[in-house]
Amino acid sequence: MPSCCPAESTKPAFIGIFGAIVGGFAVSAVFFLLSFSSITAPALPFPVVVTTTTNLSALSTTAQPETMYNRPIWKPPARGSRMPSPRAFRLTRDMVRARARDGVIVVTFGNYAFMDFILTWVRHLTGLGVDNLLVGAMDTKLLRQLYLTGVPVFDMGSRMVTEDVGWGSPTFHKMGREKVLLINELLPFGYELLMCDTDMVWLKNPLPYLARYPSADLLTSSDQVIPTVTDDSLENWREVTGAYNIGIFHWRPTEPAKRLAKDWKDLVISDDKIWDQNAFNDLVHKVFGQPVQGEDELVYSYDGKLKLGVLPASIFCSGHTYFVQGMHQQLRLEPYAVHTTFQYAGTEGKRHRLREAMHFFDQPSYYDSPGGFLSFRPNIPKRMLLDGAHTIESHFALVNYQMKQIRTALAMASLLKRTLVMPPLWCRLDRMWFGHPGVMEGTMTRQPFLCPMDHVFEVHVMLKDLPEEEFGPRIDFREYTFLENPSLPKQVKESFLEVRLCNEHSTRCSTANGSNKHRALLLPRNSTEQMLLDVFSSYKNIKIIHFSSMVDAFRGFADAAVETQFRNRVKRYTGIWCCVEFREIGHIYYDMYWDDKPGWKPHPPQNREEDHPPWA
Repeated sequence: MPSCCPAESTKPAFIGIFGAIVGGFAVSAVFFLLSFSSITAPALPFPVVVTTTTNLSALSTTAQPETMYNRPIWKPPARGSRMPSPRAFRLTRDMVRARARDGVIVVTFGNYAFMDFILTWVRHLTGLGVDNLLVGAMDTKLLRQLYLTGVPVFDMGSRMVTEDVGWGSPTFHKMGREKVLLINELLPFGYELLMCDTDMVWLKNPLPYLARYPSADLLTSSDQVIPTVTDDSLENWREVTGAYNIGIFHWRPTEPAKRLAKDWKDLVISDDKIWDQNAFNDLVHKVFGQPVQGEDELVYSYDGKLKLGVLPASIFCSGHTYFVQGMHQQLRLEPYAVHTTFQYAGTEGKRHRLREAMHFFDQPSYYDSPGGFLSFRPNIPKRMLLDGAHTIESHFALVNYQMKQIRTALAMASLLKRTLVMPPLWCRLDRMWFGHPGVMEGTMTRQPFLCPMDHVFEVHVMLKDLPEEEFGPRIDFREYTFLENPSLPKQVKESFLEVRLCNEHSTRCSTANGSNKHRALLLPRNSTEQMLLDVFSSYKNIKIIHFSSMVDAFRGFADAAVETQFRNRVKRYTGIWCCVEFREIGHIYYDMYWDDKPGWKPHPPQNREEDHPPWA
């Protein structure tokens, strides 16, 4: 375990961070001075109800005048009012007091790149009746937008870039250190602190659950994937093997908790290469293993005085227990939260996971693409999905069969200039970062299971703006639950055309029959590009075109150059399965054109020279 450095050795790092914070406030001041005086609230991506909340601090029964600190969430500032001074956005005890309820404050933070995550986070909490929250803004662009939207926000003075920083980058680790500094700043105010990352959402009010353990100094989430309990009690800490995850944790302002926070701060500012989560885990395990008398679910940790509890991963869910195992469903429990960990496509993958679960709030334009949508019913033979052993071979046979249909759908969506609604994706084997026997032993993963799209597809690559001269036009897509989303407008949902594929040699198989509300449009299998363009030119105003199948639906592009561009694009859409056990190189690349290679087999690369994607 890394040891804490002497106080003297931490001074240069601490002074540097302190200087950055002071400098951040200076930059903020300049920004606000340049802001124009008349301000208008931006449009929200969802309907909200502004509710007036009284006695937020639970400290007084006297009605308080409305200020920017206690204003109801989603109520924007008065039109034409001036932006408050930078000093008004500094984090203070008075600000926290104005927003806290029953001595608790819920906090997240981020930069402008995560604004849609933050709005989603706030929307879920307010929908649950939780308004004792604050958001820390790491850049002035986010601070301004949140203020105008009616979200209680404070300036962290971080001078953070407004772009996505990427997991594991130096800026990512800087954000982690900012979290540790923020916790140290908040705890002395004397309020319980529920600290959250922005890439998680609340599905149930967690505050009554946390109040069940009033003597706990700290309640933390974890990366535990094997259940240690089957009800809604805390995890059995003796059996927890996963790392404690600092994306969701609840601090009480006790002396042991404050000492831990300070030691954690000293450790992470002493070495900017230390990951904040590893440092936290090291510290809490310095002393560990003595149960709290009369409260067996808690354990003494850190200095032997801090009382720690581990939140159950079945209901304070990770990306694995929620999206892969569905542990809460199998145990018949109501989940409180889902954190988008255990995924493989960066921020775009996190967003897509929440969209698949219909937990993300998007702008209205997301639900009404100008060119309309294309969807299809996937065809999977029962033998491929359910029969035989769950092996690497049977897993790839299943995924490849689906991939071929998705490839056809991508081509047709590109041709018709429509947005593809992805189908649900079935897998036989789980994906991890290390070798495993197919699913991790002891987990509740069922086989087969509906796997997240990022298990197979490079979601972040699919969203990139690739050069059109080499890769052809961008192909937009939506998550498989898109058409079930309550946010889908009625006029989109009802503008629907069903298309049934038929045998091209059948006398009944003719597009001349047309369609109506009660009859599907018939389309010959192996249709040519020109046939598709001719047939669907009459249905450009239809929002959703749904195909009964994609098997042999499209013969291919007529222009060889267009076909080459399309291939260049979609070859990059697939990722890897990981990993075969006991192999130095254990991953296996998915190949969008596996069927073009006679005798293709799902084998890992034999050496480093072979270790590259199929398109490279």
